[in-house]
Amino acid sequence: MKYTRLTKQQLEELHQEFINFLATQSITGTEWEMIKLHRPRVAEEELDVFRDLVWEGVLQKVRYLENISEQQMHLFYLPEKEMKLISVKVMNPKLDLRTAEGFNWFKKNWQSDFVEYLVASKAYTDDKNLDKFKLIQQGAVITKGDLYQWFDKIIE
Repeated sequence: MKYTRLTKQQLEELHQEFINFLATQSITGTEWEMIKLHRPRVAEEELDVFRDLVWEGVLQKVRYLENISEQQMHLFYLPEKEMKLISVKVMNPKLDLRTAEGFNWFKKNWQSDFVEYLVASKAYTDDKNLDKFKLIQQGAVITKGDLYQWFDKIIE
């Protein structure tokens, strides 16, 4: 499996898109119910094809990801040619960047000796979308890139 299965909640959110997907396969609602009941393996295969289409569509559009933990931020920019990373490490074990208090401390002290920065870039593998998906699996979330862009301007 290339991508993880969609959750029941995700499928419910994509209900209309799934109906449209089945229609492109010339499968009616009644036929789908029969497939689920009598041919569960075929139903699973259809769900897997739909899942891959959904993920491919989403990942194709992703340009920024963020993975923020207690003392680190990994901010990714994902243009066409290579992945770019701005990594921020706060060396204060009492802080948690995921809290308002911790992030406010960071905003005031981002230039202090307690904050380290690293900038890197990396070529994509043959499957750019899978590279993005792996970052999401590791905890990154899709964003509009505000933090990355802010740091990018400062670093210049």
